Amino acid sequence: MSFITRTFKPATALVRSTRLASRFYASEATGAAAGKLVVNFALPHQSVMTSQEVNQVDLSAVSGDLGILADHVPTIEQLKPGVIDFISDSGSQKYFVSGGFAIMNPNSVLNINAIEAFKLEDIDAQAVATNLAESQRLASSAKDEITKEAAAIEIELYESLQSALLGKSK
Repeated sequence: MSFITRTFKPATALVRSTRLASRFYASEATGAAAGKLVVNFALPHQSVMTSQEVNQVDLSAVSGDLGILADHVPTIEQLKPGVIDFISDSGSQKYFVSGGFAIMNPNSVLNINAIEAFKLEDIDAQAVATNLAESQRLASSAKDEITKEAAAIEIELYESLQSALLGKSK
């Protein structure tokens, strides 16, 4: 018997005897009361929302823009700079996040962990435009790669902020 056969034979027996996690569809998931999505939204220094029921959450992820409802299929998404829109019966709350993760659980609970988040209405559009211009100036006049990369990150963030303030998705 070869070394590879001896090595993998016990592993295959283990796989056959171990019950693998089963996947199910969103329609089979047990959702929150009245088809609501329960949201927990946390920053490193504060909890923005805890067990808040909403109808829908729209967010920008690296894989694309998502609209999440109750009983959404479980997923983990990396957030990119952009707007998270919490839509409930009483209206909409919009936050700009610079990044983080959104974790959709099978029980209609959405956990959002962001690095930074600000209410969209609290952001000064003039300050964003000024800082974007300054970052673009730094990127074009940078002498070393580290400064160029730092300026490129700032430019991406300020362009996303500017798009959010103008009501466009980026």
